[in-house]
Parts: sequence; C-alpha cells; structure tokens
Amino acid sequence: MTAIADVEELFLSGGGYFGEAVTMAEHQLQAAARARADGAPDALVAAALLHDVGHLLDGASDRGHGDDGARWLGQWFDEDVTEPVRLHVAAKRYLVATEPGYLLSPASVETLHRQGGPMDDVAAIAFGRDPHARAAVALRRWDDQAKDPAAAVPPLDAYHELLEGLAR
Repeated sequence: MTAIADVEELFLSGGGYFGEAVTMAEHQLQAAARARADGAPDALVAAALLHDVGHLLDGASDRGHGDDGARWLGQWFDEDVTEPVRLHVAAKRYLVATEPGYLLSPASVETLHRQGGPMDDVAAIAFGRDPHARAAVALRRWDDQAKDPAAAVPPLDAYHELLEGLAR
C-alpha cells in the first residue's frame, strides 16, 4: 500500500476524539486547514494533518501517541513531518509551563495530566532548544484550535497531492 492509502485507512478507522465534539479525523483535518490558512510550509501542513495518527494505531497510549505516530509516519516522511508530530505533546506541556493563561479545552486539560503535566524549567529550556520546537509549537496551537464541530474544511483527498509530494 502507499502512504496515502495507509493514511486513509487509518483515518477511516478512527472514531471520537476523547471528550471533544469532533471526530479524530475532523480534528486533524481542521488542524491542517488552519496550518494551510496560516501559510505553513507543506511539511508542517502534513504534520498538522497527521499529528494524531498515533491515537489511531493499535496500542498507542495517550502519552506516547506522538512518538507512536512519528514512528509510523517515518515509513514515508522525513523529519520535517515526523518531528512536529513527535513533539506536539511536549509542545502542549511547554506552552502550559511558559505562557501563563494558555488555554486548553477541558479534554486537553485532562490529557495534560496523563501526559506528564506542565514542563519544569529545565525541560522547557531543553525543549526550546530542539530544532523542531518552533514547528511543534505552531502545530500545537492549530491542534488546540481544531475542535469546532461546525467547521467546514477540505476533505482528506484535498491533501493527496501534498502528501505524495512529501512522501519518500
């Protein structure tokens, strides 16, 4: 199977999104649409589109879904796609620790605790030095905004050409 077929199969397998009013697929499509609207590079749009595939893989834990998703995506995509996916949970922990009043949905507050809570100062400094931290933070912001049940966004097939262009 191709990257596109595998991604589509995984998207179709997903259901609800942990207490949010959208499905997992709707959430990821909204994140990608926000990234594209903000003029993000193609690799970051792809990362936004695929950032929660780890939740859809068998046995993926909430805390480890970024790592699991990045490993799975690594079959086809380079670090410009996989690293923001891997780091998007850390980016949430970083933003909560470094931006007073950073807002999360109630479901994201709940998962934050399962994911290790806010970073301490040492971890936040180390995260900020990661070459993919800026991209992961941008992805995290789109992730947090991508929970609108009334949002109208392009379907998955609108991203086929983008994904094919990035796949190895």
